[in-house]
Amino acid sequence: MHSWTDTLRFAFQPVVNLRTGAVTALEVLARPETGDVLAEARRDPELDGRLAVLALRAAARKETLLPLHLNVFAATLADLGGLARLHDAVRAEGRMPWEVTLDIVPPCTHVPQRALLEAVGGLREQGFRISADGIGDGDVPLRLLTDLSPDLVKLDASLLARPAAVRAMRTLCEQLGALVAVEGVETELQCTAALSAGAQLAQGELFAPPARIPAADVYVPPRSAAASAQPRPGPPVREFVRPAAVLPVTASAGQVRALLTGSPEVSGVLLVDQAGVPVRSVHRSRFLLSMSGRYGHALYADRPAYKLGDAPRAVGADATAWEVLDVVAVGGSGRTSDDVAVVDHGGRCVGVVRLADLVRALAETRVEEAAGLNPLTRLPGSDAITAEVDRRIAEGRAFALSWLDIDHFKQVNDGAGFAAGDELIRSVGRALQQAAAGHARVGHIGGDDFLVLTDEEALEPLATALLDVPWSAGGRLVTLSLSTVVCRPGSVFDHRQAAAALAPVKKAAKALAGTSWVLVRAGLPGQEVRRGAAPARAGRAAAEPLG
Repeated sequence: MHSWTDTLRFAFQPVVNLRTGAVTALEVLARPETGDVLAEARRDPELDGRLAVLALRAAARKETLLPLHLNVFAATLADLGGLARLHDAVRAEGRMPWEVTLDIVPPCTHVPQRALLEAVGGLREQGFRISADGIGDGDVPLRLLTDLSPDLVKLDASLLARPAAVRAMRTLCEQLGALVAVEGVETELQCTAALSAGAQLAQGELFAPPARIPAADVYVPPRSAAASAQPRPGPPVREFVRPAAVLPVTASAGQVRALLTGSPEVSGVLLVDQAGVPVRSVHRSRFLLSMSGRYGHALYADRPAYKLGDAPRAVGADATAWEVLDVVAVGGSGRTSDDVAVVDHGGRCVGVVRLADLVRALAETRVEEAAGLNPLTRLPGSDAITAEVDRRIAEGRAFALSWLDIDHFKQVNDGAGFAAGDELIRSVGRALQQAAAGHARVGHIGGDDFLVLTDEEALEPLATALLDVPWSAGGRLVTLSLSTVVCRPGSVFDHRQAAAALAPVKKAAKALAGTSWVLVRAGLPGQEVRRGAAPARAGRAAAEPLG
């Protein structure tokens, strides 16, 4: 009599790092040839637990060194109180629990949440990593998501049509110390949207479909300027993490040599203790050079690899790329090509970063920033400001967006000449940079127009520095107009709404005589004149509200 396991096969789908293009892990997916064993597993916790063990063993047969993602229903964890058999199977296959991420799969509505959280806590103590799966297309309550405090949150690709929601989830994950992945990515457009919204990882047919043999190479579209517009200063190191090649600290030099010669893509090996804490770092080239020397194999093969390693270089998972460079710079020049271990709050290894990845990304950042600078003022364009506006909106932060321009600038150019006009623009740009230094973002959006993003408290000092000083070009007096929209959390939903609220304010400021400043609050009626006088025929006092 045939068992259902006789017709059960497993497929592997890579989890891809969107910044480096590297495969960071493999998700193991059950693919029954007959019947619907997954529907049965949803109703039968014991069966679901067996499936997780079989998935692990299927991956072990493929001899993959990559970390693994195994699916398990939330109800299974709540019912069984954990997966004791899986822990034993991981050890039996020579893997470490922290190399395995458990993707907790909905439904969650009728699952006892306390039991689920207790089970997850127990799995964490054993060393497993936790992922919340199906967010956006499942029924995971937001409170449960925060209580789970997962290492990874997997979003359904349908959420990409709502980029504000993805950015908000990215902000939440930063607070939780979790990465964001998007599942089901099928097109380059979706990949670009995932990058723009801040996702670090992705899966889907675009990169590689699920296959019986783990994919050696994946397709990752080249990053567009839109997808990488205005990266944050010092990108987080978590965006560059690659899987680490690890062996127990007791491993012999022969075992390390076998791993390196059998895996040419591995640049080094970390020797870790039983908890997964890096103890020594073995660099590929230096190690193989020692082993290949005269009598090298005879001398070292059976000796502990520990003796041929170096003290590991490590950074926390919340470090920035610049902090990694600082760590590399402290050591000797002979170790600049060493991998840097990335560790969690418990000191356990979560992967490695390669210096080449960091240098490449930081160089791209500088090139992208330079390409976006206005050649006259060397200030960034509007993309830098609008990206930061969307970020603040997603984070629920208040902000003030201002538009500054030079009144009757065409007449300045016609009367004083374009050289005097250019010098005036440069002077205004320099003054704006100095006034905004440390507490505002400034962009030059073309011609005589500038954008300023700041907190409301910084507006008055900024206006004083720009508006309360005399300006001239070619001996001709010049006035400036400043228009501001103050946005409280929930008053606008993206930068387009903020810009639309700002447009009529600019028109009102330009209608005033002399240097002017008009301010509005998004969602509220009325306009407040902070500087400037209404034309004499209007008969209004300078401080009287418009509208």
